[in-house]
Order: sequence, then C-alpha cells, then structure tokens
Amino acid sequence: MDNSKKDKGYKITGTLIRAAIVASLGGLLFGFDTAVISGTTSAVKSLFQLSEWSMGFVVSSALIGTILGTIISAKPGDIWGRRDSLKILGVLFIVSALGCAVAWDFWSLCIFRFIGGIGIGGSSVLGPMYIAEISPAKLRGRLVILFQFNVCFGILVAYFSNAMIGLLNLDVLHTEWRLMFGVGTIPALFFTGMLFTIPRSPRWLVSVHKEKEAENVLVQIGELRVAEEMAEIIDSLKSVSKKVSERLFQKKYLIPIFLGVGVAAFNQLSFVNGFLYYLNDTLNEIGASFGGKFQPVIIGVANVLAVSVALLTIDKIGRRTLLLIGSWGSAIPLAFCAYIAWTRNLTELFPWSIAAFILFFSYSQGAVIWVYISEIFPNKVRSKGQSLGSFTHWSLAAIAAQVYPVIVSIPKVGLAIPFIFGGVMMIVQFFVVWFFFIETKGVPLEQLEIKLGVKSGNTGQN
Repeated sequence: MDNSKKDKGYKITGTLIRAAIVASLGGLLFGFDTAVISGTTSAVKSLFQLSEWSMGFVVSSALIGTILGTIISAKPGDIWGRRDSLKILGVLFIVSALGCAVAWDFWSLCIFRFIGGIGIGGSSVLGPMYIAEISPAKLRGRLVILFQFNVCFGILVAYFSNAMIGLLNLDVLHTEWRLMFGVGTIPALFFTGMLFTIPRSPRWLVSVHKEKEAENVLVQIGELRVAEEMAEIIDSLKSVSKKVSERLFQKKYLIPIFLGVGVAAFNQLSFVNGFLYYLNDTLNEIGASFGGKFQPVIIGVANVLAVSVALLTIDKIGRRTLLLIGSWGSAIPLAFCAYIAWTRNLTELFPWSIAAFILFFSYSQGAVIWVYISEIFPNKVRSKGQSLGSFTHWSLAAIAAQVYPVIVSIPKVGLAIPFIFGGVMMIVQFFVVWFFFIETKGVPLEQLEIKLGVKSGNTGQN
C-alpha cells in the first residue's frame, strides 16, 4: 500500500478533500445565482414595470459585476492569497443575497446583483485556481471539476428552492421573489465560515517566500515527494522575485491565451446561460405541461447527473475528448429545440430536449472549462490567465442575458433563434477543438509549460 502511494507521489488526505470541497462551494453560489433569477423575472418585470431591455439589464447587471470580479480578483489573489481573497468574496455573496431580498426599486436590485456578480466572477477565478494548486496532477481534473459540480448542484438547489417556494402560495409580486433571493444567504454564510478551516495554496506561499509553510501544507494535502515538488514550484516561479509582474499578453503565451479564451468563448456561445436565466419564461412560452412548477428541476437533475459522470471520468477520458463528445451531443438537442420553438410541434418534448442539451453540455464543456483554464496558464501568469478566461466567459454571458429577452420577443421565430445560434456554435467548436486543442490530463502544471512551448526542457527559462 505504501509503495503504491510512493509510486503515485501522493496520498489522499482529509485536508486535501476538505480544501477542494470548500473552495468549490463558490461554484454552488455561482450556480444558485445563475438559476434563482429564472423564478423571479416575471414578478420583477411586473412589479417594477420593466421593458424587455430593462429586464435584461436586471439579469445582466450581475454579469457585469462578474466581469469586474474576474478583472480585479487576480491581484488580491496574488497579494493576499487565494483563500483569504475568497473570504472577502464570501461577504459579497451575503450582502448581495440580503440586498436583493429587500430591494426597493429597479436600481437597488441591479446594484445588489452587481455586488453578487463581483463575488461570482472572483470565485470563478480563485476557486479553480486554488484547487488546481493544491491538487496532485493525476487528481487535478476530478478535484477542479468539483467547482463545476457545485455550479450544477447550485442550479438544482435554486430550481428546487424556487419550486418549493412557489407551492407556498405567497404574494407573487411582493413576497415570493424576495424569498427566492434571500435563500441564497444560507449557502453564502456556510461558504464564508468554512474558508477558515482550509490551508493556503502552497504555490502562492512559495511565491511570497513562505517556503516552510508551503512545505507544511504539501505534507497536509498528501504530497509524498515534498522536496521534489518544492524544487519544481520554486523553479517555475524563480523569476518572480526579479520581476514585479509578468505580462500575460506576449508572444510566448499566445497558445495558452488562445486555448483559454477559446474554451471560455464556446462555453457561452452555446447560449446556455440565456436558457438558464430565462428558463421559466422559456418553458412557459412553449407551453409544455409536464412537471408543472418542477419542470426546471428536471433540467437541474440532468445537470447534476452529467457533471457527476464527468467528475468520475475526466481524468480518464481527458478534457479534449469530452469537448469533442459534447459538441455534437449539445448541437443535436439544440437543433431539436429550435425546430420545436419554430414550428410549435412536439412541445411536450421541449423540456426533455433542453434537459438533453444541459446533460451533454455539463458532461463536456461545462465540466471542462474551469479545469482547462486553471491548467494551461503557467504559474507566473496563472492568475492573469484565469482572469482572462473568466472575463471572456462572463462578458459573453452578460451579452446573452441582455439580448435573450429582446431576441425571443421577435414575433413567431424569436424563441428559435438562440437555439439555432447555439447549435451552430457547437458544431464550430468541434472543429476548433479537433484541430487546435491539446490534452492536459495527468500532466503536472510545471510540465505543461514545456508542452505548451512556454518553457524549454528543465532549464526553467521561458
């Protein structure tokens, strides 16, 4: 048993599992916010007498905050550490949930959603980054994907919570939607409290010259080759002490930039967040009766099941293969949704078709995105690269959220357009991944720098 562990170079410890799970809880809050708005749009629009554009801004205001969060989170993450920066984001989640619950007008609701968006954007950068930096190479995919699992689980929690609140027969315009938002305070408090129970990232500790503490953390998280691991980390970061900052946008990082932006862009060009943010309205427009208020829960369950399978297989099948599978697996049900939305035939199959899309999406690009982005950027620019990937993701998500209600309001064919667009983008994604993407499964972070052409051999030179 001991020889087997030595061959692997690591052992699984309670500290490692707890740290990965806690850091990934930012994903649960990310997912909850993504989905909870779907149960409130109709009431908010009626109460505050909003146009389609104004309703789109209520939804996208959180995503604008998310964009800002991705931009500003890298520097605090480098200065104060990933873990301690996540604590600050936890407070923003709490303020946002409470603020949205008591919002008194259009602008107050937008401001509090904007604050929550900063938390989401920051956690989407720092959560996967922290997990990647504490994880053994052969477990990294499965542990980082915990973030995406919690995104999907948060979506399911929000859909289920909204459905249960909907059964209480509360005042729809003045009470029900406020309670839906307010429930988010509970996971936000839990996330913030649990961050006090996990260690700092060993790679960040080395970057601020706390080598002894880094060694202790490596022991806690089950690293058996501490001296060798420390040497690799120090080698990859050795120029940090000589440079105040390493620029991301330079020729040697073009390949990681292309891969990080590409995986993030296609993730949102599928229009997935538009469907999730306005799911209740979309289902009501189609008119399928099966499942009643629990129709979104069906989609949430498909989401969780798919990412659970991905969690078990991502380090075996690989990131690139999952993207290839998911491209066609997403394109086909999106095409069927487009047909139903255009012709209004087979409407009872519409929720199942969306569920099939979400299943393949979550199994593939939904599971891969945060893993891939956290892996492909070298140590010296990882926080900036993670921010760039998240910025790309959330910028496109904000655009989707803003334009979705406007597009679907086009008479007769509007609802079909996002599904057509998403399906075409998934086919394009297949060919881009096939020709340009590399596989990263099982490769230590420092060795990926060599594979991507950022570093030559073991010289440590970039």
